[in-house]
Amino acid sequence: MIVGFQGKIAKDIWQTNESKSIPRDLWVRAKALLTIMHATSTLDDLRIEGEPPNIRLHKLSGDMRGYWSITIKLPWCITFKFKDGEFSEVKINNYHR
Repeated sequence: MIVGFQGKIAKDIWQTNESKSIPRDLWVRAKALLTIMHATSTLDDLRIEGEPPNIRLHKLSGDMRGYWSITIKLPWCITFKFKDGEFSEVKINNYHR
């Protein structure tokens, strides 16, 4: 379950299904990934191969240690912390900014 957002983009997509900050063609996929995150309490549900394709779930390191990432479509990703079945600090990022 998603318990908190860190960024405006993710919060806008979650609440209104749109954002002025990311390309329109990514809105549906971003919302679908957020919906899966909200409906689960395990990272294993994000590891399902083939559905949704190519999300590249992985743990981050360095300055982002403690965070996980899934890909919407490069360069866009959703980063988050995961603990005790809850997703927090959920944010949509552009890798190139």
